[in-house]
Amino acid sequence: MANVSIKFNGKEFLLSCEDGQEEHLEDLLIQINQKFNNLKNDLGNLGENKLLLITAVKVMDEYYETKKKVEQKKDELKNLSNKFKELKSLIYEYRDKKEMEIKELNENHLKLKNEIDENQKNYEKLIDEAANEISSFVEKANLENLS
Repeated sequence: MANVSIKFNGKEFLLSCEDGQEEHLEDLLIQINQKFNNLKNDLGNLGENKLLLITAVKVMDEYYETKKKVEQKKDELKNLSNKFKELKSLIYEYRDKKEMEIKELNENHLKLKNEIDENQKNYEKLIDEAANEISSFVEKANLENLS
């Protein structure tokens, strides 16, 4: 344990703290002493006990105000976190929907390509058949003309 000697309201005090916390304790005591002296200047000398009580009330008020703000920020962070999760969910949902649409478009594209290939084969077959029929007709016509 470490000891810190401080001066408060003109009196010397020796306080103990954990090793390494001396500077922190001194900083805290400077703040309390400053609040105490400000109140003493603002309110006059009401007596040390009353000024200490008012100082403690002011410090606690600041503490609770800070605590309330921290809780508000926690709530805001929680709300933002929930909105982020919702947005993330919507993004994944949108992505999945688009992937399904792309898959469907690819399937339709493949079907259309197969239909085009099939129609081209049928068209070529029709052309060949028509050409054969025309050739047969011409041959028959030539044979009939010859006879």
